[in-house]
Amino acid sequence: MTTILYTHPDCLDHDPGPYHPEAPARLRAVLAALAAPGFAALDRREAPAAELDDLLRVHSRRHVEHILAAVPQAGHVALDADTVISAASGRAALHAAGAVVAAVDAVVAGDAANAFCAVRPPGHHAEPERAMGFCLFNNAAIGALRARIVHGLDRVAVVDFDVHHGNGTQAAFAADPSLFYASTHQSPLYPGTGAADETGVGNIVNAPLPPLAGSKHFRHAFGAKILPALDQFGPDLVIVSAGFDAHRADPLAQLLLDEGDYRWVSQQLVALAARHAQGRLVSTLEGGYDLAALAASAAVHVAALMAA
Repeated sequence: MTTILYTHPDCLDHDPGPYHPEAPARLRAVLAALAAPGFAALDRREAPAAELDDLLRVHSRRHVEHILAAVPQAGHVALDADTVISAASGRAALHAAGAVVAAVDAVVAGDAANAFCAVRPPGHHAEPERAMGFCLFNNAAIGALRARIVHGLDRVAVVDFDVHHGNGTQAAFAADPSLFYASTHQSPLYPGTGAADETGVGNIVNAPLPPLAGSKHFRHAFGAKILPALDQFGPDLVIVSAGFDAHRADPLAQLLLDEGDYRWVSQQLVALAARHAQGRLVSTLEGGYDLAALAASAAVHVAALMAA
């Protein structure tokens, strides 16, 4: 079976304003990389908009209504110091979440082995009641709850290798033993969560990395801590919060990964999904702010999915 690529033009129209790092150029760079001949076999699909019921499995109605009501007719609105929206942001956020919902549906149905959602805004900082860190709705968590509640999967895992901790996903999962969240991330760094002793009900595994940590530290965190915990959990579906801002070229943090590390971790997660989840894996784009590094890293990630 092939790999599905979900995206939507509205995700390019979300505009946080000049000089904002979470710029439309990020998604353009990823899509350009995935237009190369080596990716011709991707099953390219337009992402639908998420339905309200999907959002409400993670977020309160008050949060959803607040975000959509705040979208301006023109110009920009700052939800906080980092999170800025424009006229297209509501549509973009709905399609970003909808991409993961559609990917979960397709992978569970056996339409494809796995899927990559090339979307923005990202999602892993969005908490049930708060948008933050460039994120409006928590795309990965929305997909996980879709899998649990609509498709009846017993155990769903989200694995996050973005350089920033996914506080929103952790907050959504921390009290539910049927959901698992694991993260490598730089610490100290925004948002200040993700300490190793934050373990939820035994379903949260954080492996913080110090500034200037590189391949050795990252691969050890996965090999010694995260992958064994995932094997013990035995997920029926793996969802990846695929942030590429731990790359050594990224301007927003100080980890020292490269494309080889992203290829390696992608292969490890594909193998884990094969062991436990009939190969079922859905990946969604999170961070990554150096355009060349983002494009190259996303390309090796998707190539590893296609090789599954």
